[in-house]
Amino acid sequence: MNFNTTNNTFRQLMGNALSYRVPLFQRDYSWGADEWDDLWQDITGLFGEDPEPAHYMGYLVLRSEDNKAFDIIDGQQRMTTLSLLMLAAVSNLKRLAVPDDANDPQYRRAQQLRNNYIGYLDPVSLVPRSKLTLNRHNDRFYQNYLVPLEQLPRRGLNASEHLLRQAFIWFEERLREHSEDNGEEVARFVDGAVDKLFFTVITVTDELNAFKVFETLNARGVRLSATDLLKNYLFSVVSGGDVHESEIKALEDRWEGIVELLGSESFPEFLRVSWNSRNKLARKADLFKTIRNAIRDKAGAFELIRDLDRHARVYAALRSPEEGFWTDQERDSLTQLQMFNVRQPLSVLLAAYERLAENDRAGFGRFLRAIAVVSFRYNVICGRKSNEQELMYNHIAREISAGRIGVVAAIEALRPVYPQDTEFSAAFADKALRSRNKKVARFILFQLEKQLSGNSFDFESAKYGIEHVLPENPGDDWDEFDDRQREAFTYRLGNLTLLKTSDNRDLGNAGFLEKRPVYQASEFAITSKLAQDFDAWTVDKIRLHQRWMAKQATGIWRISF
Repeated sequence: MNFNTTNNTFRQLMGNALSYRVPLFQRDYSWGADEWDDLWQDITGLFGEDPEPAHYMGYLVLRSEDNKAFDIIDGQQRMTTLSLLMLAAVSNLKRLAVPDDANDPQYRRAQQLRNNYIGYLDPVSLVPRSKLTLNRHNDRFYQNYLVPLEQLPRRGLNASEHLLRQAFIWFEERLREHSEDNGEEVARFVDGAVDKLFFTVITVTDELNAFKVFETLNARGVRLSATDLLKNYLFSVVSGGDVHESEIKALEDRWEGIVELLGSESFPEFLRVSWNSRNKLARKADLFKTIRNAIRDKAGAFELIRDLDRHARVYAALRSPEEGFWTDQERDSLTQLQMFNVRQPLSVLLAAYERLAENDRAGFGRFLRAIAVVSFRYNVICGRKSNEQELMYNHIAREISAGRIGVVAAIEALRPVYPQDTEFSAAFADKALRSRNKKVARFILFQLEKQLSGNSFDFESAKYGIEHVLPENPGDDWDEFDDRQREAFTYRLGNLTLLKTSDNRDLGNAGFLEKRPVYQASEFAITSKLAQDFDAWTVDKIRLHQRWMAKQATGIWRISF
């Protein structure tokens, strides 16, 4: 990967005739008073009686071919706001200067700050150049009013121009209060801050390397916008041809609608799901490269954005089963997938909904339930690796999207990732679910109860709880289990049953003989059966009970191909 990393202060970033450009289609300026105040407090903390030695501004991801002119891939909000702070300082100094006196100290200080942090004189053309260029919606206001410190208009501004205007005024007022109208203090404040604000600067040579940087940083918990990076690429492809401004506006509206619906952090995962619902499987690390290689012209970019717009609502509904988008049966299946924390089927479900649901909604529901059964067998109980499953789902998704198979064939195509009864039953008979999987354990127990008694309970109701027959914290009545056995069998499914919360609380860590009468009187058939079948509770009894549970589960979670 062709990139380099350095730590630079703001002074170093703005020196040596370097320039920075926010890509044309990068999102607009969006910081508000909360962010301005946070930055201001961080900067003022660098001064005073017990000053901080420095303030870390985070990652700044840049793209450049010559290390002189840089595109700001990530960090435009911070860089723009610091530029507004510098302009506010220049404005305060000009206000304090004697009018038309080029030798006035405040005027000279203002010019020095402007040259260092706002603009410079081109050595060839002798034309003043701004060090920072904003995006297509913000740069006109920035260059025409803010940079020359013209009177700022109040009307005819878009939302982000209003924020730029307000930010400049906000910092101008803070500086005036802080310096008490002392020009020397304004200059001292800026001069101290620019050396104590530092960034980790990552410079790459192209979008592909930038995307890889995003993926690496995101894996380490740093929130960056790969979404904006993709937008910049697609819109640069569109704007490179013969395109009308209204077309760009229509695309931007669609794009912003998608991001607003899903959130910028969910967008990269949605993009991958949407792409893989129609195309050969692209891994997360290869997604940007794959899309860049596939989308080379205006028509391809328009088609992709239309697809994303169409898919976004279905994807959002797939991730939010509680919405009225679904039938009761479909909602149950989607809720199970969410509970199992299984995402591999999203692409094939997106394809199935798009191609099958309109003409055969019941068939789509059968396919969705089959996916839930596969997920329970494959992911929850058997714990197989997801690679094979994801490849198979991608193959089925592409077949569905191309119109080559319908519901029956799609369900049949699930056979390779459907663990057979023998494997599933054996895995279930040995399965343990610890506290972090309590909701899944409850779901399993209530499904077993429904199979046994025919009664449906609300498995999420606080009226009912999971009872550990061998308690999590056993007392003296459980001496027959040694420490190793307690560790191995406390969370086995065979050691779990259902009780009313009040009964569960009253029993505490009592021995089996004391618990048994309560079990016998339970309204849950699975619990009263346990009391009828066993007069003692041992490792062998847990195994025997869990083998019975496994047999029932094999009939519950089954696909009839």
